[in-house]
Order: sequence, then C-alpha cells, then structure tokens
Amino acid sequence: MTPETPPPPPNQPHKRLYIGGLLVLLASLLLHLIIISWARGLIALPSAKPPDNTMVVAATLESEPPAIPKPKIVAAKPKPRPRPAAPAPVPPAAVAETGSIPNHEPPAESASDSNIAAAEIPEPTAPVAEEGTAYRIDLPPSASLKYDIQKIPKEGAPTYGSGTISWQTDGSRYTVDGDFGVLFITALRFKSSGTISDIGIVPELYSEKRFRRAETNTHFQHEPAQISFSASTQSYPRTGGEQDRASIIWQLAGIGRGDSEKFVAGASIDLFVAGTRDAETWHILVIGQEDIMIDGVSTTAWHVARAPKRGSYDQKLDIWLAPQQNWYPVRLRYTEANGDYLDMSLTRLNVSAPH
Repeated sequence: MTPETPPPPPNQPHKRLYIGGLLVLLASLLLHLIIISWARGLIALPSAKPPDNTMVVAATLESEPPAIPKPKIVAAKPKPRPRPAAPAPVPPAAVAETGSIPNHEPPAESASDSNIAAAEIPEPTAPVAEEGTAYRIDLPPSASLKYDIQKIPKEGAPTYGSGTISWQTDGSRYTVDGDFGVLFITALRFKSSGTISDIGIVPELYSEKRFRRAETNTHFQHEPAQISFSASTQSYPRTGGEQDRASIIWQLAGIGRGDSEKFVAGASIDLFVAGTRDAETWHILVIGQEDIMIDGVSTTAWHVARAPKRGSYDQKLDIWLAPQQNWYPVRLRYTEANGDYLDMSLTRLNVSAPH
C-alpha cells in the first residue's frame, strides 16, 4: 500500500509579508499617538541639556526696607521694703546674767549659760539718777590686775588670751594703762591720765590703739573747756564729771567705795563718757549682786551694765565690782553689735602699798 504524500506547506514568503505589514501598521499607529500626545503636552521629550534643579523665586525689590520699630523697654520700679516696726523698750527685768542688756539682737549665750534668770532680777526700787547727780567718791588704792580672756564669737570656736590693767594714783593724779591680747596679738591698748578732785576722776587725755588701726586721742581741754577728738571734728563742752572709756570703771569703783547706797538693784548711775569719736551719757544699770567664781574662789560682786542706744554699733559693757576687794573690777565683758564678746576674769591682783 502506497503511503499518502502530505500536502505541501503553505507559501512561507506570503506569511512573512503579512506579519511585516501588520507590524508596520502598529508602528505607524504608535507613532501617530506619540506625535498627538506630544502636541498636547502630555509627554515631555528628553532634552540633550541636563535638567536644571535650581529653584527660581520671583521677588520684588524695593529701594529701602521699611524700618521696624524697636520695642520700648521700661524697667519696673522695685517696691519699697516695709520698714521694720520699732522695737519696744526693754525693762530692767529683761536683763539676763549674760552681762549684757538686750539691744534687740539675738543673745550671745543661751539661757542655760546664765547664772541669774531674768525673772530673778528685781524691779527698780530706787529712782533713776538724773544727769549731773553728785556722788561721794573714794577711789581704790593703786593696783595691777591680770585677767584671763575668752573671745566668744557668735559663730565658730572661742579663742583665749590675757589682759592687764594698771591703776595708779597718788591722790592728786592718776593713770590707767591696759592691754588685751588674744592668740599672742594685742587686740587693744589704751591709756587714760588726768587729775583727781572732789568729784573723782578728771581725765585729761585718753588714747586707744586697736589692732591694725591708727591710734586715736581724746582731749579733755581746760582752755577752752571742751572735749575734742583726733578721729573726728566733734566737740563737747566740759561741765564737770566727764569720763572716758577707761576711767569710767574706776569712777564707778570710787562711787561704790564712797557712796555704796547708790548701788541698789534697778537703779541707774548716769555719767557722761567720751569715746574715740564722740561722747554721750551712759546709763549704767545696777543689775544686782551676784556670786561669781574668780580664779576658783566664789566672790560676791555688784553687776552693772551699759547698753548703747538702739541702732548704735558701739560696744555693750558689763562690769562686776567686788566690795570685799576694794571694789576692783573682778570681771569685765565687752559685747560687740554682732554678738561677739570678750570676757575677762581676774586671775591675779597686786595692790600697791599706800603712799
């Protein structure tokens, strides 16, 4: 059996022409679409020049920029501080044994350090002495006194030293020399000299030298009768009975020996006292009798105290005078305005033989 011969394949060239015509037609349509789209701006044609990424900002320039007004700064005025109320006067019963009359400041010591409570100090039983009161004077004999010193600061540790006071008199003239030292430094040196009359001590010159300060002189002149100072232009008339800061202690001792009835708890002994720059009446308050230890021995002494005026930076002064020892000052305390104080306690007393 003879196999059938397959039909011949279709003509290949005709097929290729058909496919090529179809591709040309599609390319023509695509080209027309691209041209139409480009014309409408839908397609951006690439450019030979690289794209510029610079941002262009349109601005209108003016010849001068408008001035901007500066803000006005006004400083607020501070409100005035209210004035503190004036402190009430301190009665004598408010004085504690610390030896200082309160001056509206924190006390230098706590109440536990006091030997006498405020309530134990009696109210005044004698009229306050008027300025110019005459006193009978009997000055103590010459003597040299040595003291142990404690300087007690309001804050910090205390320091220790020694001091001496020399009281010399021949009945018509006198001198008082003193020096106080702490830690081998002479903190204060002073001297008072003058005459003695029926009213007691009559100073002529008082000099004072403090550590790192110039010496000052206070003159008690006779012609003209006035008190003048090297450290200021102040002057005061002399009328009799004026004292300086050194002689006041011995004048009080003379009053105690010659007019002891003036020492009554609550009484005041008023004396005009000159310092280094000015002078004023010192109101010496008699606090009362106290038993104190002097060099290990109990001694009864009259405690008197002077406080400066309110607002003053002057020292407070406390003095203990022992009647059994010729009214010598057996203890002294100087209190500064900031609360620091210097306490002096007698350790040796050498009395000179009378002339």
